[in-house]
Amino acid sequence: MKNVVLTGFMGTGKSSIGKLLAYRLGKSFVDIDKQIEKEMGISIPEIFAKYGEEFFRVKEHEVVERISRYKNAVIATGGGVVLNARNMECLRQKGLIICLRANPDVILERTSRRPTRPLLQCENPRQVIVDLLAKRQPFYEEADYHVDTSALTPYQITEQIIAYLRKGGYLGAKCIR
Repeated sequence: MKNVVLTGFMGTGKSSIGKLLAYRLGKSFVDIDKQIEKEMGISIPEIFAKYGEEFFRVKEHEVVERISRYKNAVIATGGGVVLNARNMECLRQKGLIICLRANPDVILERTSRRPTRPLLQCENPRQVIVDLLAKRQPFYEEADYHVDTSALTPYQITEQIIAYLRKGGYLGAKCIR
């Protein structure tokens, strides 16, 4: 089976849904941001503060190239991974791209729970969210499937993705937990 690659803006649930989906499908789970933190030995906000966004994006691409070669994995990407066409080419080679969406107010509420989002450490984070969503929207549109996570539970989101995978013939006869 192909990898399932979760894209979408920060706060749409890529990591939490990814873990649940991987469990349900009996696949391994890989979070690209967590992998970058592990390799660098510091958090994403610290990478941004110390080295800047451009450095982060280069490191992100290195990790995407490597992880995209995995088989039978659920992969959670960072929100900006779609900005690099080479990232998406790598991920698409062995994966289906599922974009998780949410409205700006939901994203703001979710991301404000923890001050770990470097791009939102500003005076008007809601406006930054709106602006970044508008900029990234064309890239998110290129996904194979979309799920709006604004008003759904993680279980409901996971069920929608599994239904899509079943309908597309991507699951085979394997049991789902």
